[in-house]
Amino acid sequence: MAVLLVDIVKAVEAWLRIIKDPVEPYVDPNLDPVLLVPGIAGSILNAKDAETGKEERVWVRIWEADREFRAKLWCQFDSESGKTVSLDPNISIVVPEDRDGLYAIDCLDPDMIIGRDNVCYFHEMIKEMTSWGYQEGKTLFGFGYDFRQSNRLKETMDRLASKLEAIYIASGEKKINVITHSMGGLLVKCFMGLHSDIFEKYVKSWIAIAAPFQGAPGYVTSTLLNGMSFVSGWEAYFFVSKWSMHQLLIECPSIYELMACLDYEWEHVPLLQIWKQLQDGNGNSAAMLETFTPIEAVSIFTQALSINELSYGGVDIPLPFNKEVLQWANRTREILSSAKLPPSVKFYNVYGTGIDTPQSVCYGSADSPVLDLQELPLLEATYVNVDGDGTVPVESARADGLEAEARVGIPGEHRGILCDKHTFRIVKHWLKADHDPFYNPVNDYVILPTIFEIKRHSDKGQEVISLKEEWEIVSEDQVDEPMSGSISVSRVGDDQSSSEEACATFIVHPQSNGKQHIELNAMSVTAGGD
Repeated sequence: MAVLLVDIVKAVEAWLRIIKDPVEPYVDPNLDPVLLVPGIAGSILNAKDAETGKEERVWVRIWEADREFRAKLWCQFDSESGKTVSLDPNISIVVPEDRDGLYAIDCLDPDMIIGRDNVCYFHEMIKEMTSWGYQEGKTLFGFGYDFRQSNRLKETMDRLASKLEAIYIASGEKKINVITHSMGGLLVKCFMGLHSDIFEKYVKSWIAIAAPFQGAPGYVTSTLLNGMSFVSGWEAYFFVSKWSMHQLLIECPSIYELMACLDYEWEHVPLLQIWKQLQDGNGNSAAMLETFTPIEAVSIFTQALSINELSYGGVDIPLPFNKEVLQWANRTREILSSAKLPPSVKFYNVYGTGIDTPQSVCYGSADSPVLDLQELPLLEATYVNVDGDGTVPVESARADGLEAEARVGIPGEHRGILCDKHTFRIVKHWLKADHDPFYNPVNDYVILPTIFEIKRHSDKGQEVISLKEEWEIVSEDQVDEPMSGSISVSRVGDDQSSSEEACATFIVHPQSNGKQHIELNAMSVTAGGD
């Protein structure tokens, strides 16, 4: 039955592709090239069979996802090379390079295009940028990578160096604007720290979006203990299970590199809290809340995952909390902390705000304490939240440690801000693709016009102009209740033969996510004159 359903869906999707009307794209030959770099799980990955040479997509796929994921993506860390290696020795993981790297970071399951926004990554941004005049393979490129690996893996760094050189040559030796999302910011910062000369030679500017510069503490703590889900709702039954994802990520340096930075002076220190059941000398039990700093939490991870294992090919493989991966990740964080921005490169930071974001993680409760730490992988966590994008706290995203041209917070969710019109407006301006000398994204507010109507008519020697405008304003300063106001002005000509009067009323409606809706109605009346 499932196979028939797949065939039906694919047939419908093929039909939809056929009936799409081709549109001649607008091309602006004056634009500098742009390279898009995704975050964790943001690249299509293919499994290549060493014997047959055949490649098959294993991330992302909805159908048969969990089985293929376990067979071909499960891996173990090699401390000598710093690389995660697939458990199947005949399988290597490769990133497709179609469409100059954009295919791998566009829609992560290209076969599924009906109502599945959760598998799209840079799709909306690619569409938006092509409407600005960017052209795939000429001024717009993508860099996908194996997100299981360390952000400083030599193979990835070498690929990125080659990519930058190729883009530089293809664009007629124009310097490149790099746009990263999430963990892609750490990868690029590692490259900048390790290969500053190459970065300075080829890069003009770097725009980091939602980058966890000091980690994503709450998100990663629960991931290491419980795994993560990328798909919710009914589709989760067809996708990779949370347990399967957990078994993968325990061996991935990239996850450890997202842990809370240990030498950063946190305003809100990320904590691991556990309600434990303790007994006194008389045998009486009571629940007590114990709190652990990021350094102290390592011992909890170690105990909680001490008996964790998976079965692969009939063999039981131990997968405890990996201290060797942690050591590798600590060295990565040292590189990130010491990385310096070359003086010729401009850096911009965009981060998400307005959403409760896990910072500290708690297991158990006063009524239901944890009896054994090895229960933690089976328990649901509760969170102490701070402001952020739902994944990365504002405090972490803002702390880039670089000389930034600007840092701008946008109300929005971690992945959602890649599709946000406000993000597009800011990025377009920083890329100098808007040709608007008056726009300043660092203002206290940003105006997004939604309606503009103007009417003009003459009556009995008078000229009447009426104006209606509506805007959305993104601002940190919010109003709790609707506000209204009015203003009027008048002017008489020097020769007293002409006069002009104008009046306007406005209403401010509060909205969620840091936005306000503004209505403006204005009218001017001019009498006399030539």
